[in-house]
Amino acid sequence: MVSMKKRLSVALASVLVLSSLAGCASGGSKPASGTQKQDEFQFYFTGSLNVKQLWETLIPMFEKANPNIKVKMVYIDSGSGGQSTLDRITAAKQAGQKSGDIDLYESSLSDLTKGMKNDLWAAFDKSKIPNLSKVDENNLKNLEGKGIPYRASAVVLAYNSAKVKNPPKTADELYEWIRKNPGRFAYNDPATGGSGDSFVQTAIYNFLPPEANTSQDPKWKDQWDKGFKLLKELHPSMYQKGVYPKKNQGTLDLMANGEVDIIPAWSDQGLEQISKKLLPETTKLTQISPSFTGGPTYLMAPKLSEHLDSVAKFLDFVLTPDAQTVIIQKMYGYPGIKWSEMPSKLRDEFKDVAAGYRTFNLGDLGKEVQKRWQQEVAGQ
Repeated sequence: MVSMKKRLSVALASVLVLSSLAGCASGGSKPASGTQKQDEFQFYFTGSLNVKQLWETLIPMFEKANPNIKVKMVYIDSGSGGQSTLDRITAAKQAGQKSGDIDLYESSLSDLTKGMKNDLWAAFDKSKIPNLSKVDENNLKNLEGKGIPYRASAVVLAYNSAKVKNPPKTADELYEWIRKNPGRFAYNDPATGGSGDSFVQTAIYNFLPPEANTSQDPKWKDQWDKGFKLLKELHPSMYQKGVYPKKNQGTLDLMANGEVDIIPAWSDQGLEQISKKLLPETTKLTQISPSFTGGPTYLMAPKLSEHLDSVAKFLDFVLTPDAQTVIIQKMYGYPGIKWSEMPSKLRDEFKDVAAGYRTFNLGDLGKEVQKRWQQEVAGQ
């Protein structure tokens, strides 16, 4: 009879032989069948804390559905160097490097167009990002597939419905309401916040042809006089006969305290503060015609990135209704895709502010408008 010790030795030898053969068949150090190598790309973005919180919610959702892709977030505090990110991408291109370790960048139309002029951005199409078909074609015009508009916001009118039963529906009606209700309207210094800047630009550019709204040609300065005449005429009817608060929040504070009844406000800020009960429960939002300004925030990928396929998968995810719902709930903004693609409950909730906006892109002319406003309106 074979001893127990001998039988154990034979069994152990068999295990070692089988293990050796398995190692040879699998190529030794290769990963197990069915696994994929993880790809990682770096995503640079800036903005307020709510932008950071948005991506801290969305990115784990994406990574859970795409375990082979890792998104490394690089958050830059608002106002502390967004331009330096564009400069880094430009410098990397000039040096013949890859992407400068930046594979995806969130920014404004201004940075998008600057990068297009310098041939920085990769062009994506619907074969890589099928959900681009859900985006309004008007928001993709002239972008050559190089910018993905993933969310938006607009300036609207915020009004106290307990005091204002029939809010203005047009710009002319708004100006007439201001004249008839002196001291009950305010807009912030346009150099300190976009809502006041939008009020000023709208008053001026409503007298100009539509193509002027997105032109940086200095010739339009010759046609600003009618708009500035209107703003000067309205000046004595403003809050405290011509006091202009600082920043967007300045006018929202006046609204919260009941000192004014109507203000221009960013849709996302207004909706968020209504939701958090920082504004009176009687506060409502509406858009006028012609509308105030607004526009998308864009996602762009440097064309020299080595991770464009992974970036495209991420962009396609961001344009899904599920991701867009998170954007609306976190940012109180407009979706990047068409409202018709969104759940009906959200469409109903946002019906008062979903009328749209006009995109203004004045470039350096915007600073010229602010300087002239300081001299002729605030300084009169």
